Amino acid sequence: MADRIDGTPPKAEAEPEALTLDEAIAKSHAMVDKVLATHPVVATIGLFSGGNDSVIVNHLFRQRVDAIAHVNTGTGVPETTQHVREVVAAWGLRLHELHPKNSYADLVLGRVLSTRGKNIGRQVWKGFPGPAGHSVMYRRLKDEPLQRLRAQIVGTQWRTRNVIYLGGMRWAETDRRFRNAEEVDREGSLIWVSPIVHWTDAHMREYRARHRCDLPHEHAPHRMCHPDALPLNEVTVHLHMSGECLCGAFAKPGELDEIEFFYPHAAKPLRELESAAEAAALPACIWGQRPPGERTRNRPAGRLCSKCVDTEGQADLLAEWRESGLITADQYDTFTRPDVA
Repeated sequence: MADRIDGTPPKAEAEPEALTLDEAIAKSHAMVDKVLATHPVVATIGLFSGGNDSVIVNHLFRQRVDAIAHVNTGTGVPETTQHVREVVAAWGLRLHELHPKNSYADLVLGRVLSTRGKNIGRQVWKGFPGPAGHSVMYRRLKDEPLQRLRAQIVGTQWRTRNVIYLGGMRWAETDRRFRNAEEVDREGSLIWVSPIVHWTDAHMREYRARHRCDLPHEHAPHRMCHPDALPLNEVTVHLHMSGECLCGAFAKPGELDEIEFFYPHAAKPLRELESAAEAAALPACIWGQRPPGERTRNRPAGRLCSKCVDTEGQADLLAEWRESGLITADQYDTFTRPDVA
């Protein structure tokens, strides 16, 4: 488990302070300043999925990061990856486009075998994932490439060299996101920083209004009409998500039809994979549908999957935080009310 660098996070405050956008921005920079002042950091990398939150993080810190990382999961909308490539190039930054070792199709068809532990030689997964399979997909498609990049940067000096990954997690995204998000988490030589974790939806709207070009003219690609313009990914307009990973573990009913309407070329391999899974007689042969008899495992969704939230069965840290004083007893009671949880 990742270690907390700072003590009690702001979520433990009885009354979260109301910040103006400029104050929230200053707090974001101060968060990164503190990490840089207290740890030997050799690289600060912005994580850019192409989504609405990650674009704000990277726009805000584009003059402070050493590079941008984008995980091309191989099962996303290609326009999103192209959007990231062009935006990062326009910013004049280096892009690490990362690819997982195991393909989504191989995971679904049961072709990926465990290489360690008591399950060595066994399939790590088989069939389309539901919520219980999300942790496998997250670990194989997203986390593994990022851990590999971290190892390439740090090399053998992992005790004295650290890498910062800037992500877009926010407490205001969902109730469960509030429970599982931290400002700063350290995982060995990797320091995960969520600099806009304290931003509200109102802050996000105001930042977009301040920086995105809405003039009545023919916009430049990605609405980058002036040097300070906040980019816009059209995929997020159509699908209300970045579309960089279509593993389907938390898909809503009709989601593949919606993807197919706007991006038929992105849905086509998923439809073909459904046919292959059916031909292999896999019980979980339908994308986005919870496998028959699945028992949801108590595991969080993952740092980089802000929209991957199930309605039941996911573990949170509330009881642990209450016992350790990170949240008050009153906050615990509030968050665990039936109308909240």
